[in-house]
Amino acid sequence: MRPPLLLTAVLLALWTVALVTGDYTYTDTHQDRADDSNTDGHRDTQSDSGIDMPPKDILPETQTDSHRDTQTDIHDPYDQHPDTNPDSHPNSHPDVHEHPDSHRISSGLMQCGEYSNEVLPNGQCRVTATLPQLQHQRCPDMFRCTDEVSYWLQENQERKQQLQDLQETISQLQEELRSHRHRIKVLELQGEERNNVNESLEERFRVLELQYAEADSLLHTHSSILFDLQTQVRNLTMTVERIKRNPGCMINIVRTSPLLSAQEALHPEVQHVRNCPIDCASLYYNGVYRSGVYTVVPSLSSHPVEVYCDMDTEGGGWTVFQRRQDGKVNFNRGWQDYKEGFGELRSEYWLGNEHIHHLSTQGDYSLRIDLEDWTHHHKHAFYQSFSIEDEENHYRLHVSGYSGTVEDSFSWYHDKQDFSTPDTGDICAEISHAGWWYHQCFYANLNGVYYKGGRYSSKAKTLLGPDGVVWYSWKDSDYYSLRKTSMMIRPRTFRPRLSP
Repeated sequence: MRPPLLLTAVLLALWTVALVTGDYTYTDTHQDRADDSNTDGHRDTQSDSGIDMPPKDILPETQTDSHRDTQTDIHDPYDQHPDTNPDSHPNSHPDVHEHPDSHRISSGLMQCGEYSNEVLPNGQCRVTATLPQLQHQRCPDMFRCTDEVSYWLQENQERKQQLQDLQETISQLQEELRSHRHRIKVLELQGEERNNVNESLEERFRVLELQYAEADSLLHTHSSILFDLQTQVRNLTMTVERIKRNPGCMINIVRTSPLLSAQEALHPEVQHVRNCPIDCASLYYNGVYRSGVYTVVPSLSSHPVEVYCDMDTEGGGWTVFQRRQDGKVNFNRGWQDYKEGFGELRSEYWLGNEHIHHLSTQGDYSLRIDLEDWTHHHKHAFYQSFSIEDEENHYRLHVSGYSGTVEDSFSWYHDKQDFSTPDTGDICAEISHAGWWYHQCFYANLNGVYYKGGRYSSKAKTLLGPDGVVWYSWKDSDYYSLRKTSMMIRPRTFRPRLSP
């Protein structure tokens, strides 16, 4: 059997290297191979050489080129020397699969490794190389790959170390990440708790605001009630003092039944009342439920005054201080007439500013104004608060709290205005030919000139401006005069009796 071609190439390469270096020892063991084949399955082939190792930084590609040139003309030695053919050797054994050939390149300083070969059953040759573990030198690249193998083994070792370092770094980062996630979770829980606390506080704050608003409203209501009670106590105190000076009060109750004869009307029934009534509401509370003319004594005045009491409209108890119904009474009068009053209580009249002042300031009073046009349409305006000041303050008007079935033309424009008459030098009073709380000049003028039929014109009457019985919002005009008007007051706290 012919020796493998690869083994021949290896031996020839080793021989070539030795020739180049000039210091080698070659031992041909072909003759001894037959003698030793029965004892050793494998024989190391060693070659010692004094060849210096190439520097570590020489790249494998350089050595590959040099060996390539050396091995270009290598031929199979067994083809040229028939004597070396194993088939002709008397001791050859065709059935032996392993041919332990060994060559060693030796040196007294180092060993560059061992190489062995064997023939496989399929006829192929296996070459095994064992490389030494050197620190600063490498063996000659006998197979043109030793340097690359060593280089990449070292690179692989470094990459393994780097990979290990990276794994440790990743483990540390993962641990830090878990720590940060835990911290974030804790912060989120704390934030949710704070949000819940804030929402709870906001809800509590809203509840407190509502409670404060309710308390403030109750306080305002209690203050108003307290003020009313103080006013009533003051009025009652004055009434008690007056009663002490005059234990009884004689008043005339005028019956308004049309069945009364003229003789009975001339001698009205005299009724003794325990306490003097201060207004029509007092008469109502004392059992008088019929509308008519009665005598009252306002608490702020020591003089009795006759008034007309409306006991029918909206529960009764109204003290009427102005009425227009037929135009029989002239309202173009001066200051004194409007102060003391004029007209007929059963017809048209003005009660008098002084009486109106005493009545409206002895407590909290409301005002009702009833209006009717020439087509018999009736509407009213109601004001929660009404009073006028004394003569020294020109009977200044205070009116507010509007409600009703007709649009307001009185309080929003005439509130806090002084009373004036044509003889006081007020141009509006002169143009309007009446006494009233004029502004510039009016939106309501219930004491104006009475025009029958309602419509009138300043051109036809050669007037300087409108002067009729006007409520502007009724027709959105100053030139429509109403047919009937009345103004009456009663205490704000008045409550009518329940029907039986």
